[in-house]
Amino acid sequence: MTTEVILVKAGQLLLSLSILVVLHELGHFIPAKLFKTRVEKFYLFFDPWFSLFKIKKGETEYGIGWLPLGGYVKISGMIDESMDKEQLAKPPQPWEFRAKPAWQRLIIMIGGVTVNIILAFFIYAMILWHWGETYLPTAAAKYGVVTDSLARSIGMKDGDKILTIDHHHVEAFEAIPGDVILSEAKSIQVERDGKAINLPIPAGFTRQLLKQKAPFAMPRLPYIADSTLPGSAAATVGVKSGDQLIAINGQAVPYYHEFATEIRKHKNENVIVTVVRGNDTLNLAAKLSEKGTFGVYPRDPFEYKVKKYTFLESFPAGFHKSIDKLVKYVQQLRLIFVSKEVKVSESLGGFMTIAKLFPDAWDWQMFWEMTAFLSIILAFMNILPIPALDGGHVLFLLYEIVTGRKPSEKFLEYAQIVGMLILFGLLIFANGLDVWRNLLSGLF
Repeated sequence: MTTEVILVKAGQLLLSLSILVVLHELGHFIPAKLFKTRVEKFYLFFDPWFSLFKIKKGETEYGIGWLPLGGYVKISGMIDESMDKEQLAKPPQPWEFRAKPAWQRLIIMIGGVTVNIILAFFIYAMILWHWGETYLPTAAAKYGVVTDSLARSIGMKDGDKILTIDHHHVEAFEAIPGDVILSEAKSIQVERDGKAINLPIPAGFTRQLLKQKAPFAMPRLPYIADSTLPGSAAATVGVKSGDQLIAINGQAVPYYHEFATEIRKHKNENVIVTVVRGNDTLNLAAKLSEKGTFGVYPRDPFEYKVKKYTFLESFPAGFHKSIDKLVKYVQQLRLIFVSKEVKVSESLGGFMTIAKLFPDAWDWQMFWEMTAFLSIILAFMNILPIPALDGGHVLFLLYEIVTGRKPSEKFLEYAQIVGMLILFGLLIFANGLDVWRNLLSGLF
């Protein structure tokens, strides 16, 4: 991975998290202000010891911290990560969080999660309205698939056409790996030489698929030239757009992956490349580079399905997409902690893992797709009933509303400390795994 790619990915992650954190904290800030609760600080990122920027307006200090691990609003009279015991030792004041009715405190606490859910729904709706929904129908992969070693381990072969997963049709080809993982599929049905074949999926396949973080099968495509790389062997011998490359030195290689594999065997050699141009078959003599490259960009021959939405249609579609993403995320978490095939240490990751999910080049559609998905993750993780998270505060507030008894401030202090230790432990563990994996892969 080049330095430029790393910076692009890091930039996308930083911008995405900044948007999510600011809007999440606004979800707490706005209802706090509506209920006349004093907000002492509103910060993007954390500011232990010092901040990069700060400005005081009224009773609130707005700023940007130097530690990009989130953000916070400091609400007067609330037991939070600031652990301001001096303030809590004094009698409650009318403007403090602890002096407000339980129902108002509950609304303040769920405000951040509510904003993240609404944001994800809105972003998905706008994506569908602006770009629509593009995918490759499984049936459109008419040349079959190219398999990797994992797919071949269960009996799949190049050219197989995937029919169903556990006898259920998957409409979008791109969704097949995820469907196999989330459903913990037991079999894949393929068409081979005109016959339907059922291939059992053995134990351990899901774990390996999660571990390699890549599809086990990709659509197979004929090698039809889209364009040539200037100065390459292909450009030198006159390969034209629309030419179909079918052989190297008489060795038939009609598909792109076969051509790519064969051409690398002839580094720095003279070869004869056979192409079909219209009704003619031509043999082109070429001198390959030292890397064994020919220099032809392949044409995508598939017919993708594009579903367009009007402005009004995009909102229910965006809502359904948000729910679908949330359900699949929860299913994936369940697999991590319940399935015997999946190891927690192989599936968790920190900021580096998240950054790698962004594209290598800046792409606004992919950026907003990732931002919407991260907003869903942020909402779900924050509502978990863990002290120090919004969900922990919500749990204690619901207890107070139901029983009429408020947990003691001393109990809440201890719960906050325990919750912060859990969160920091998870944060260190997840990001430590990232560092270890990247050390092993040679990135550092």
